Amino acid sequence: PFSPAHPDPVPDTASALLNFDGISYAKGASALRQLVAWMGEKDFLAGINDHFARHRFGNAALADFLDSLGRATDRDVHAWAARWLRTTGVDTLTPETATGSDTWHLDVHHSGSRPHRIAVGAYDQDLTDPGRLVPRDRFELDIPAEEGRTRRAFPKPAPDLLVLNDGDLTYAKVRFDPASWKTVARSLSGLPDPLTRAVVWNAARDLVRDGALAPTAYLDAARTHLPHETDLAILQGVLSFARTQIADQYLPAAARHTALATLTALSRDILRRTEGPAHGTEAGLRLTAVRAFIDSATTPEGIQDWLDDGSVPGGPHLDPELRWRILGRLATLGATTPQAIDAELARDPGATGREGAARCHAALPDPAAKQAAWDALFTTDETGGKPALSNYLFIATATGFWAPEQHELLRPYVARYFTAAPALAAARGPA
Repeated sequence: PFSPAHPDPVPDTASALLNFDGISYAKGASALRQLVAWMGEKDFLAGINDHFARHRFGNAALADFLDSLGRATDRDVHAWAARWLRTTGVDTLTPETATGSDTWHLDVHHSGSRPHRIAVGAYDQDLTDPGRLVPRDRFELDIPAEEGRTRRAFPKPAPDLLVLNDGDLTYAKVRFDPASWKTVARSLSGLPDPLTRAVVWNAARDLVRDGALAPTAYLDAARTHLPHETDLAILQGVLSFARTQIADQYLPAAARHTALATLTALSRDILRRTEGPAHGTEAGLRLTAVRAFIDSATTPEGIQDWLDDGSVPGGPHLDPELRWRILGRLATLGATTPQAIDAELARDPGATGREGAARCHAALPDPAAKQAAWDALFTTDETGGKPALSNYLFIATATGFWAPEQHELLRPYVARYFTAAPALAAARGPA
């Protein structure tokens, strides 16, 4: 969010590499989705068809594309592009509700500089099943570019949950009013549309990142609702954030063990739910839970049995990726040996095996292993000054080297990293 989606011209390929990333692709795609919503799909399609016809067999610049869209609508597309493609950051939309005598009001507070057309979803709890949410209404709302408040009034009663940007039509952070967040915490998995659930999960993630929601509250929501989640992308995204961001970075060290125990219990619930012949999405949910259980294990019990048996009870059988994943976790926990790692490499001697072995050796909580990994990462050959490891082996070694479980063992390397990293970057390149 801290770069424009369409940067100024770049002078060389190194600068281009630094510009084209998630800003260009993910933020750019989201901006295009908002452009379709802001113009209306009919006008947008008319504009791009005109553009393709005018510039067939030729090249066109961004200005030409905007001209084509501008001819199809009475909206100022060039002004939209200036605010959306040439500016940095992300806007924030915050709802506030108030109840009158016979109406309730929705105020959407806009912090930012871009115009938005969003959909707002209103949901009520099912009277017969409080864990299920029923759609009441979905309406579109135009948010002006200027910071301020947009108000709409509706007949009473107010819904149990309001979801700004329902359908993910724009690129913005969205917040919840207090009553809606209580509904989210209680009934998030009861939302019928997976895209709405994804919008809510992403909003909760942003709240944690901005310090507006306790990391433990996010974990509580994951523990409550992920065992019922049927969408693979949501399960993968929420588990990944909970494991790598919440447990490893946002929680104090003293709370990390409890967080990992929560994630293993959550993963075990998903495994129980997906027992039996699993195909398609069910198999994907199960595999995701297996990976999360391995990565969150705080003791070797369980995952060592899987490795010894060559399979997870009820499936899947362990392929090389899962075997190395288990061995890597055992190495981090200090529950395996260099000899066991070398034996696994003999079993899988290809490129995947070499990367797995490098990661496992670097993960061992042994001062000599850490020093050997450091030397492999930061030492260049003496003839041409080139790195000693391939890029793949470098990533594998670095991934194994840094482990939250080993803070005290790694503490002496922190200052050394900042001293040695610039020379390494010069030898390896920005990637």
